Amino acid sequence: MATVHALTFYPIKGCAGVAVERAEVTPTGLLHDRLFAPVGPDGGIVWQGEAPKLAAVRARVLHDGAKLELSAPGAGGLVVDVVVDGAARPVEVEKWPGAGVDQGDEAAEWLSEAIGTPVRLVREPARENRARSGIDPTALHVLSLSTLDDLNARIAERGAARVPMDRFRPNIVVGGWSEPHTEDRVARMAVGDVEIGFGEPAIRCAVTLVDQVTGVRVGPEPLRTLADYRRETEGVSFGLKAAVFGTGEIAVGDEVTVTEWR
Repeated sequence: MATVHALTFYPIKGCAGVAVERAEVTPTGLLHDRLFAPVGPDGGIVWQGEAPKLAAVRARVLHDGAKLELSAPGAGGLVVDVVVDGAARPVEVEKWPGAGVDQGDEAAEWLSEAIGTPVRLVREPARENRARSGIDPTALHVLSLSTLDDLNARIAERGAARVPMDRFRPNIVVGGWSEPHTEDRVARMAVGDVEIGFGEPAIRCAVTLVDQVTGVRVGPEPLRTLADYRRETEGVSFGLKAAVFGTGEIAVGDEVTVTEWR
């Protein structure tokens, strides 16, 4: 029987994830997932490929989203009030409506010092509006233990070190599928009382080369090995980007049932 092995959400794009036992699934993914983003002076997203130290920045959403707690090695901690209705800053962040709500100078100065790159921290405005525009094909990221095990067996054959699951930053990790890449063939599946389904393949980038604990780039794995057997037109794929067709709650240990295959 396939079950949910792990659940993780990422409050800030590019920063560390928060493992949870239970999560609310909304039309745009896990509650508070990738709600904030670091952007540069030009408004463009700052990602781990250019600022790998982002991986070591941890964020916790407190008081039902009213406050955000930040911490990082050597940078101490900071708790700030979340600005929901502040002035919008023009930004270029995937799936956002061209603007982000700036979280203030204190958050910007702390995060800039923590990662060594000047950034502003912004929040997605009116996330519910994105859900109304139609199905989000990348709301959730799903990956299975057997898929990672197969990759690591291939990496080991090269004499290289295995990579952990956190290199791929999934929201839902599925255990119990014996066949690697079963997630590739899923059209629809029930996870607890939630229904999700195929959105698009998860195309991988240089983020997978960054140690997600230390924030140090350590490649060339896993991209070197993935290029041998998972090459697509857009790059290399690994895992499933899923759309949400029925909202609710999911928990670690919930049964995962495929109701329709691609």
